[in-house]
Amino acid sequence: MPTTTAPLMRVARIYAEDAALALPRGQEVVGRWPDAEVVPIASHWQIPEVHGDETNVSRWVRIKTEALVLGVKKSVVTRPNGRSADFIAPSTANGCAMACAYCYVPRRKGYSNPVTVFANIDQITRHVARHVAKQGPKTTPNQCDPEAWVYDIGENSDCSVDAMLSENVRDLCDLFRMTQTAKASFATKFVNRDLLDWDPAGRVRVRFSLMPHAVAKVTDIRTSPMSERIAAINDFVDAGYEVHVNFSPVILTPGWAEEWTALFEALDASLHARAKAQLACEVIFLTHNEQLHDVNLGWHPKAEELLWTPENQEPKLSQNGAVNVRYRYGLKSAAVAQLEALIAAKLPYCRVRYAF
Repeated sequence: MPTTTAPLMRVARIYAEDAALALPRGQEVVGRWPDAEVVPIASHWQIPEVHGDETNVSRWVRIKTEALVLGVKKSVVTRPNGRSADFIAPSTANGCAMACAYCYVPRRKGYSNPVTVFANIDQITRHVARHVAKQGPKTTPNQCDPEAWVYDIGENSDCSVDAMLSENVRDLCDLFRMTQTAKASFATKFVNRDLLDWDPAGRVRVRFSLMPHAVAKVTDIRTSPMSERIAAINDFVDAGYEVHVNFSPVILTPGWAEEWTALFEALDASLHARAKAQLACEVIFLTHNEQLHDVNLGWHPKAEELLWTPENQEPKLSQNGAVNVRYRYGLKSAAVAQLEALIAAKLPYCRVRYAF
């Protein structure tokens, strides 16, 4: 088992669907933690002990550390995207061992939401391979990529962490490594240096999420320090990855402009020429949610002092129909323009793929 597992996961219980245990990947996952208790479950979506029960708020981080869920993904579909990627591939996991206070996933699945590993990886990879083949070559460049179809493989989890728990992420990356018409993409807040040995041949885009250190210290719980994420970029480029950055989420603190300026200067000072030549970014401003705000008050109220600022926020109807809050229109549009100007001044080689 990779040594990077130790500080983040100490799996004591594996909640497993019978169908997942019957598959080779399910057996491999259980075999990684021979001392863990295997708890049979009917559905990975319905485990009161780990999510869906507000009494779990006080045990938020402990659950993420000690519990792992093993299931079978029922709906294996690829969806069009067009923003971060051309397509969203079927998830090979759901949930996260980290505990970022602004994460949208608990809004959907509930409370602690530890990692669920999907054991039907063979079904998922076959589906993705067929989808890639059906697209053929990309003939019209777009902001996702000028030449390749881009598939986000980590919409509901962090693939750098998932790679410590099973071979699912590597199986998908190996699939994209063998195609010249598509590439995998995932955002991460965790530096897993085991990935440096994978030889992705330029067919995997890693997007390191970055924000000012002072804000991350409050909101990015159990993640790799910002300095470690920045320091890893050159190494991942040298290992054959395409590396982009996500400036996300942008949280409008009183000194936000100065904090982001310092971050951009630190990034510029760290990157070597090859990393700079291929760099691009996404800029995503904070979207929050009243339900998540209430949950956070139960385990990490200090974060809400930064995230929940009603005087600066207004309701927003998301694409999935959820009612969230975002920064008020005039405030946000001015901040987007100011941040883009800072990127142009401090990181002139960094293409802004999109900002919202």
